[in-house]
Amino acid sequence: MKKRKLAGIFMSLMLAAGVMAGCNSSNTGGGDSSTIKIGANLELSGGVASYGQSIEEGIQLALEEINKEGIDGKKLELVKYDNKSDAAEATNGAIRLISQDKVVAIIGAATSTNTLAQVEIAQNNKTPLLTPTGTNPTITFNNDTLNDFIFRTCFIDPFQGTVAANFASKDIQAKNAAIIIDNSSDYAKGLASAFKLAYEANGGEIIAEEAYVAKDTDFNAILTNIKSKNPEFIFLPGYYEEVGLIIKQARALGIDVPIMGGDGWDSPKLVEIAGADPLNNTFITNHYSSGDSDSKVQDFVQAFEDKNNGKSPDAFNALGYDSVYFLADAIKRAGSADPEKIQKALAETDGLALVSGSLKLDENHDPIKSAVILEYKDGKQEFNTKVNP
Repeated sequence: MKKRKLAGIFMSLMLAAGVMAGCNSSNTGGGDSSTIKIGANLELSGGVASYGQSIEEGIQLALEEINKEGIDGKKLELVKYDNKSDAAEATNGAIRLISQDKVVAIIGAATSTNTLAQVEIAQNNKTPLLTPTGTNPTITFNNDTLNDFIFRTCFIDPFQGTVAANFASKDIQAKNAAIIIDNSSDYAKGLASAFKLAYEANGGEIIAEEAYVAKDTDFNAILTNIKSKNPEFIFLPGYYEEVGLIIKQARALGIDVPIMGGDGWDSPKLVEIAGADPLNNTFITNHYSSGDSDSKVQDFVQAFEDKNNGKSPDAFNALGYDSVYFLADAIKRAGSADPEKIQKALAETDGLALVSGSLKLDENHDPIKSAVILEYKDGKQEFNTKVNP
């Protein structure tokens, strides 16, 4: 095991050395002049595989549609890498996609942590990296510095956390709240920080804060502590695997107050893990709702269901789909498969109509767009409200 691990580290270092030397400087999308290679670095297996798989489904539908006509006579060719829901693997994936596969841009990862693991590679090699769902602000702007080759299709944690806090204090009218976070997740910590700041600014009181780490399965101790404080609301910004168990165990302990989280809950696996009844009186902030009457949303929903045997698309499907259209629009406007020209076109995106809303980027490459609040009722998501930025 140790030899295999050391060999993997050595290979990564060698690949990184090649990439850092500028292997991508003349990259125009691979050797076939009829195609433009784009990469997907996604969680297709491992702890949060549901996210990556949903994004890939959205990507495949978008590619099918775009490639009917192509871009200036060329088709988009997807090269996939499974990062196995692991940050080190995500780094390896970025290295391989750039140095070996010669992609002009990378879509992914799904999570903030696995996206952050690719940022330095993409920046150093001037290759656009576009995360559909990585919401941590530091992905695009960190230490007062813009990561100019890094983009996202989703809104960021401060907006999402503020929307949740306003809902808790103004709609639910909860005077106090408890927070439960995954201490191993940049996503969860960022959302919790934004929620706490906005909730306290609204006059609410955080009366309990508890933590766990990914892969934990028994949450009775932290839930017992929270129950003893009698919160009126619980904010739980984690990923579906642990969230499902936490909600199930909370309801079993008699904790029946509203529980709310972010887009990390959005997986069909959540209902399987938690059960439909325990999910009643729970809410999430999200990027889109399949119940939105907008014609662009409904056209997407119909096309997705037709391609996927009637399966209703979730937000990860929608954002994967939108990410391909975001990138394709930039390639078309750039008139080139040169990564640096694509980067410039991505940065200039203003008012692009997508399923998850009209896309305009701010100075930090973060989309200015609406959020929706969804409520779980008998195991199904129902539209509650839409919140504009």
